[in-house]
Amino acid sequence: MKAYQIDLSGKVAVVTGGAGVLCAEFSKALASCGASVAILNRTESKAEALAEEITSSGGMALGIDADVLKKESLEHARQIIQNKFGGCDILINGAGGNHPSGTTSKEYFELDDLNQTELTSFFDLDEEGIRYVFDINFMGTLLATQVFAKDMVKKQGCSIINISSMNAFTPLTKIPSYSAAKASVSNFTQWLAVHFSKAGVRVNAIAPGFFLTDQNRNLLVDKNEELTERAAKIISQTPMSRFGEKEELVGTLLYLSDPRASGFVTGIVIPVDGGFSAYSGV
Repeated sequence: MKAYQIDLSGKVAVVTGGAGVLCAEFSKALASCGASVAILNRTESKAEALAEEITSSGGMALGIDADVLKKESLEHARQIIQNKFGGCDILINGAGGNHPSGTTSKEYFELDDLNQTELTSFFDLDEEGIRYVFDINFMGTLLATQVFAKDMVKKQGCSIINISSMNAFTPLTKIPSYSAAKASVSNFTQWLAVHFSKAGVRVNAIAPGFFLTDQNRNLLVDKNEELTERAAKIISQTPMSRFGEKEELVGTLLYLSDPRASGFVTGIVIPVDGGFSAYSGV
């Protein structure tokens, strides 16, 4: 009996934020299974370098400069992809992130904080910073879907995979903007799954637990590569007692990408978190 394999040959995958630590791994994995991968990134040189790495290994990839908050930029990218590979079959909405101005200094508010100018309390959160975090996570997901799903609704077997977060289930302290934005992504995933259910497009999300990336490294480890106080709390609440490895997201990604593996799966958010969401702390 022949072993089952993920085969995405003939599929076109679009990955927003595609040159980031986690999404770069997604791009490589999709290409290794035969998909033609369009890597969208605000830093074109990073996208092109990753595309070159993939093509030099025998895959098909294209690096494109694109801003998920500008619809005209996404439409331009779509035209390039159509000319090179054809219409999108798999959309990974990976662009996102946090911003310091949407983050409080302390986990808990105390009355004296109102007089502490060196602290950022809830009342000091910057409106523009909050808006940026919400937009890059939620609006970037919505706009990219509006653009690329135009190709997907015209055929069967297509898949949209959004990137949510543990914060969508239970918000972490200090990062209200990011938590709210990721909760919106999870809710939008469910809404869109129902909306596209008659059009042959499945919509799901992955909710990573804690992985070391370029964005969060300074928050989780110090210059000696020792855990910070916040990171130690995270590990204490993660039953597997470690951070995830980027490769450990790939199986879930490929499962949701392949209609033969998950053809009756839509509207779900899958935690990949080492047990963090299952642990009560007791």
